[in-house]
Amino acid sequence: MSTTLLVVDDDDEIRELLCDYLTDAGYTVLAAADGEQMREQLARHKVELVVLDLMLPGEDGLSLCRQLQATQGLGVIMLSAKGSTLDRIIGLEVGADDYLAKPFEPRELIARIKAVLRRPQRLETPAEEPAVVDAQSFAGFRLEHVKRLLTRPDGETLTLPRSDYRVLRELLEANNRVVSRDQLTRSAFGRDHLPDDRSVDMCISRLRQHLRRAPTGAAQILTIRNEGYLLSIANHQANA
Repeated sequence: MSTTLLVVDDDDEIRELLCDYLTDAGYTVLAAADGEQMREQLARHKVELVVLDLMLPGEDGLSLCRQLQATQGLGVIMLSAKGSTLDRIIGLEVGADDYLAKPFEPRELIARIKAVLRRPQRLETPAEEPAVVDAQSFAGFRLEHVKRLLTRPDGETLTLPRSDYRVLRELLEANNRVVSRDQLTRSAFGRDHLPDDRSVDMCISRLRQHLRRAPTGAAQILTIRNEGYLLSIANHQANA
């Protein structure tokens, strides 16, 4: 069975062109012009990835992207005529797996879609291997993997965006070893790191803000020049 995609764009011509191109690429493609139609399609069909325009009538793409975070395993690629770094960062911060500025090469969209769709497969646990732990505790924090829920030492909880969660998970799994920007970019966004790409750095910045809630020095993300990042935890332990 082919992978099912949902294109959400209020521009009839662009929506039709995208649907035709993605269909020719071998995908099953559904269409929606706004948030209401998007929810109707998601209720009726099993969708693996949503191609979501930022500028929509009524509920905009950022609001809809936040709602889509509740659907486990659903990928989101955000499209926008706004191509600034800030716009891209905001899109990724609310949970989009990737961000593509208009106009773009259709082949690039296909490449981004393939990259996002590969991620859930990488995270799946083979039947013969033990299941991944549901949660990890470190330096007074608790990270629930399925829900991407981070509980701070003061008891406050928040749901991490997919990219932030993936970066934190990689740093925890590294167990006091340096993780390169290339590895973090591939894990969080499914693509190679580019020289002017600040996406991972923004994830690190937000995670550092959360870790400031820990006792002094209990957990901190260190920048290792020319190498990457290292999550330093007191006693160098992350307990399951």
